[in-house]
Amino acid sequence: MAAGEPRDLGSYYFRFLPQRTFQCLSTQETTSRLRQWSMLGRVAAQAFGFDQTFQAYRKDDFVMAFFKDPNVIPNLKLLSDSSGQWITLGSEVKKIEATNVPCTQLSMSFFHRLYDEDIVRDDGHIIKCLDSFCDPFPISDELRKAAHKSGSLTTLHTSSLRAPCGSTRGDQPQVLLVEDSEKYEIFSQADREEFLFCLFKHLCLGGALCQYEDVLNPYLETTKLIYKDLVSVRKNPQTKKIQITSSIFKVTAYDSAGMCYPSTKSHEQTFSYFLVDPIRRHVHVLYHCYGVGEMS
Repeated sequence: MAAGEPRDLGSYYFRFLPQRTFQCLSTQETTSRLRQWSMLGRVAAQAFGFDQTFQAYRKDDFVMAFFKDPNVIPNLKLLSDSSGQWITLGSEVKKIEATNVPCTQLSMSFFHRLYDEDIVRDDGHIIKCLDSFCDPFPISDELRKAAHKSGSLTTLHTSSLRAPCGSTRGDQPQVLLVEDSEKYEIFSQADREEFLFCLFKHLCLGGALCQYEDVLNPYLETTKLIYKDLVSVRKNPQTKKIQITSSIFKVTAYDSAGMCYPSTKSHEQTFSYFLVDPIRRHVHVLYHCYGVGEMS
């Protein structure tokens, strides 16, 4: 049996939970930032419930059952590649890929090293550098040089990427994009696989017309808001310590013609994460499709 194909889809049944709203994406401050980062109108979070005990070793069956469920099919949102409008999945899923995403971080102190390593100044300003290019992202500050293992780095004239103060298409993070940066190793490979880091990176890279921040705090605040809203935690009754209960997967689905979800086109900034809460039996779906976000 091929990986991702169902064995017993009847073991899971899903229901759409439209009453579950995600304030992290709808506050005035967050929508303003998403607009600046060219993600507004292209990112969404949805909730679904399920009726059986979640078993992590059967994640492929779980995700395939999700895409086959008649309560999911008319409600799962994605963006049309042709019209740019929100649609529902119109094709039959034949295969899925569900990659485990570690989620162990309980504190934003995870990012304190950005200050310790002279990537961000004490006042929160991101340190600039000579403009470069790491396909498809331009780079002009020390935050954005690693975590992207493909593409070559080309140095550009400073004037070629500069936009008016406060909004530069070139402000791409060196820590996030350039593997041979001397700052790359401040985050280990295990760190980079963490959902908290993935979420932070996605927000930093933004959409097609992203106006990047000169200071770090908007990225950290928005990352924290989304993380807290999507990730489930509980207090361990024995240790009394807070522990994360969510299992997280980065999900791709294929129909008879090829990839159909989260898009028919692959891009580093097009993603769908499934966050499974096995206690409440909820699935939170965080979706983004790379492109030009809403301007107003």
